[in-house]
Amino acid sequence: MTTPLVAAARKRALRHFGDPSRRRGLLVAFEGPDGSGKTTQRKLFKTWLKSEGYDVVTTKWNSSDLIKPIIKTRKAVRALSPEEFSLLHAADFRHRVEDCILPALWAGKLVIADRFLFTGLARDVARGLDLDWVLKLYQPLLWPDLVFYFSVSAATSGQRVTASRTPSFYEAGQDVTAVDDPVESYKQFIARVIREYESLALIFNFITVDAEQSIGDQHLAIRQLFREGEERAWSDRNLDAVADWLAVLNSER
Repeated sequence: MTTPLVAAARKRALRHFGDPSRRRGLLVAFEGPDGSGKTTQRKLFKTWLKSEGYDVVTTKWNSSDLIKPIIKTRKAVRALSPEEFSLLHAADFRHRVEDCILPALWAGKLVIADRFLFTGLARDVARGLDLDWVLKLYQPLLWPDLVFYFSVSAATSGQRVTASRTPSFYEAGQDVTAVDDPVESYKQFIARVIREYESLALIFNFITVDAEQSIGDQHLAIRQLFREGEERAWSDRNLDAVADWLAVLNSER
């Protein structure tokens, strides 16, 4: 049941994001497995956007000041079950949405997310959790305006990651593969993660970037795809997430 406070917040959100005289905030997510080069492309994209006059905010996966220390401590003692792993990362995500992402979008800024909720979906389902169960953790859902998915094979991901370091316990999926060798475990686990990513790309209409192309070719393609995508009107599928956030803000005043 919609409360009067939430109903008023919905109307306010529609007016705000539908105002053609106001620069609308945009949310662009960069997704892909480790070793796909998405962070390099995110940095290049941010530099280009700033040169074009955009006010840019960046948010990274598992970076909430409130939740990250808890995750780090639990990882250090290898105490996370798949369910707790999922719950804590969803809590980290929610804190960043409310504390960073939504305020920036409301202010008309462009938010670049280095990983978004799809990272949680792909990794959690690869750990054996149910997709619908995981999706419910992220409700009310906030959808990016554009999702760039950097696609590489499991072999390429494994080669790039293990060339310079040994994957950590949870990165290698050793909590679910029962493989002692982190490199071999990573190869098995990342194949599962990529399968989930490929399914999500179809379900949610990601813009797929061939991350085995040259860095320059990828960057130029992203620029062009962004120019085409930024003209889209604001989608009211984000109305519930924005209205809930506004309602909470108003109730705290």
